[in-house]
Amino acid sequence: MHRELSGAAVVSHPPDGWARLRDLVLDSVLSPHSRRAYAKSLDDFISWYLAFSRGTLSKALVQAYRAELDRQGLASSTINVRLAAIRKLVAEAADNGLLDPVLAAGIALVKGAKQLGVRAGNWLNREEARLLLLAPDPKTLKGKRDRALLGVLIGCGLRRAELVTLTIGHLQQREARWVWIDLMGKGSRLRTVPVPNWVKILVDDWIAASGIQEGKVFRAVDKAGCAWGSGITEKVVWWTVLAYAKPLGFVNLAPHDLRRTCAKLCRSSGGDPEQIQLLLGHASIQTTERYFRDTAESGPGGE
Repeated sequence: MHRELSGAAVVSHPPDGWARLRDLVLDSVLSPHSRRAYAKSLDDFISWYLAFSRGTLSKALVQAYRAELDRQGLASSTINVRLAAIRKLVAEAADNGLLDPVLAAGIALVKGAKQLGVRAGNWLNREEARLLLLAPDPKTLKGKRDRALLGVLIGCGLRRAELVTLTIGHLQQREARWVWIDLMGKGSRLRTVPVPNWVKILVDDWIAASGIQEGKVFRAVDKAGCAWGSGITEKVVWWTVLAYAKPLGFVNLAPHDLRRTCAKLCRSSGGDPEQIQLLLGHASIQTTERYFRDTAESGPGGE
């Protein structure tokens, strides 16, 4: 028996049509933790779909499932992971001619669950991030360094520990784009991080002005305005962010909040959660999902 999905037939039996879509989704997921979470999410959704005659796969149907998850009393993070898996499922269905791309786009708009309670941290919207980047004085060497430092935090989403270990050798060109290669993150996981063009410009400006040719990218700047030493500490990164954030009214903004900002801006620009997970170096998609809070919530200024 076949069930019609917007003009494209999909066998409504797990070993056939649904299993094929499920496998396509899981094959596209690199992290073992995310693969397990997505497998559980898809199995539950497919079982719910096949339990009754649900009709065609549509935005209204996914909204009905979203309401069912609410009735089950699941945590917001769990609901959001399940919806992320469904979005991936319909995207694969559309890519393989099994679902109308217009329907797939509509399903992608189904809203996730709002994260309530105490926020895990702050983040900036696009305009706030722009103001922070403009705060350092580009006419001074320290200002050039600090703009580059803030740019790497916001544009690349690095941790403080990762930023202070960056070397000139880490910045390389791969397939016509600039990246930080072989960054060592938590759990000794290596990853390659794309460098947006605007970040590359800021880093180049700092490197050229400081005269650094090898070793660590970021160095101390003395009172005479000269680069010195072999690097900076994580504490310097912390105080640099705070020094520019406070005058702008961004209360208690920390370097990790700029990592959250990077994730949110990528997501709001249409970035795929799996790609953002790889960018940030998270072992689990659930961790990444926690960074995608409702953009309507108050910003770092406490508005």
